[in-house]
Amino acid sequence: MSSSVAPTVVSVRRIPALDGLRAVSIGLVLVGHLAGTPHFASLSSLALFGDIGNLGVTIFFVISGFLITNLLLQEQADTGRIRLRAFYTRRAFRILPAAITYFVALAIATISISAVRVSAADWTHALTFTMNYHQTRSWWLGHLWSLSVEEQFYLLWPAAIVFFGRRHSLWLAASAVAFAPFWRLAVWWIWPDARDGIGETFPTVMDAIAVGCVLAGCAGWLARQIWYRRLIASPLFVIVPALVLICNALDGHPAFFLSIGMTLRSLGIAAILHRSILRSQDLTATLLDAPPVPFIGRISYSLYLWQQPFLNRHSAVPLAFPLNIVCAFMCALVSFKCVETPAMRVRARLGV
Repeated sequence: MSSSVAPTVVSVRRIPALDGLRAVSIGLVLVGHLAGTPHFASLSSLALFGDIGNLGVTIFFVISGFLITNLLLQEQADTGRIRLRAFYTRRAFRILPAAITYFVALAIATISISAVRVSAADWTHALTFTMNYHQTRSWWLGHLWSLSVEEQFYLLWPAAIVFFGRRHSLWLAASAVAFAPFWRLAVWWIWPDARDGIGETFPTVMDAIAVGCVLAGCAGWLARQIWYRRLIASPLFVIVPALVLICNALDGHPAFFLSIGMTLRSLGIAAILHRSILRSQDLTATLLDAPPVPFIGRISYSLYLWQQPFLNRHSAVPLAFPLNIVCAFMCALVSFKCVETPAMRVRARLGV
């Protein structure tokens, strides 16, 4: 990667359509979890599209890699350094209050509702953000595997930029994109007992986040390339989202999906993300930035936490659609207004 791109980062203070992409991400997760609940589509009817929920998580991973890297590079460009303590403090205020609230509510539920059962192993992995290495988890905390991947990324990536520098850390991210498919195939063929963890354990899913990291480092350079801007603006760009959907639909073919499909899917998502930044006035970006879509994106973290208990198709008496999604949104709104927003205000007062 050329060092000539170093001075350029994309401003992330307000990117039109970004909250909209978050809304798409959480929307796909909701559809994936709604499938099989009463009065909603069956799992078999959605099988043609592959794992819709996992596609939503992948979109979020790419966005996260891009945003976190951009924020770090922006701080480095503005101040000449990255304050790791401030970064981890910001992440703690962003993640922990809502998560702890959910944990407390679930703990109360396990005491008062016999149908809610959470093992000691579930709690251990949830509280240590290692749920992606716990494949026998219960439904109630099972969704935290993706949050665990995020936390592991937060732990590793900022330190990598600080210790290796901008250029070498981006090469490290590019290497992760190239290495992940080989690791997935190795796990599939050499450690069949660990196959259930493919796409969840960090080395087998890191390329989704790393693609976003590389995009953040190269976005400025790419935006200056005439061929790239023509490609982004071309009507043929419709092939990219089609490719993402096709790759996702082929998730039942491990030889393709693990080696090529997962990475192509992430690269396609990154291209869509970058297009939404460069062409913020086109129809797609306008729709993504149209109310109430951005608001759903803003509450997506609380919605991610709270959809799990209500969208449980494995329950002896699962809630029916649309009551289940209404309950999930109500709890998410309470969490967003009463937990997330006050925590962000406290963070702002502390100046971190």
